Amino acid sequence: MSKFLLSLHVLAAIVAVGPVTVAASMFPAAARRVPVAVGGADGGGDVRTVRLLHRICRVYAGLGIAVPVLGFATAASMGVLGDAWLIASVTLTAVAAGLLAAFVLPRQEELLEQLADGQPVERARTVRLAMFTGLFNLLWAAVTILMIVRPGSTTGA
Repeated sequence: MSKFLLSLHVLAAIVAVGPVTVAASMFPAAARRVPVAVGGADGGGDVRTVRLLHRICRVYAGLGIAVPVLGFATAASMGVLGDAWLIASVTLTAVAAGLLAAFVLPRQEELLEQLADGQPVERARTVRLAMFTGLFNLLWAAVTILMIVRPGSTTGA
């Protein structure tokens, strides 16, 4: 059962977290490329691209709930719930989720509203968003490394 749960956990991470990291990383640059619209009109295809990237982030962030749920089920079946590497991974996952919910998605929404109103975005705002997105991605990279290396693991891997 552990191998089945682990397989589902890894697949959920790839399918749910992967699109968020890619779309969130693309968002700031895509927002900077939207031309300033004349008369408050929608910037056309460029705004649609930014809107799509935000939607991908929102939808797949919701699907990402499956990753820790399956992770806890896997850890329980393996008997490693108290291991330091798992506690560190859970903590980093919670920080990443909080960063996404509190800083990345709201800033994306603000920039998207601004672009939809035909207003130009300040480069500094997209740079800050890129910084938060980078931190989010680094946290997931650290979690991935902890899941592979598992310090103190008795599996030999």
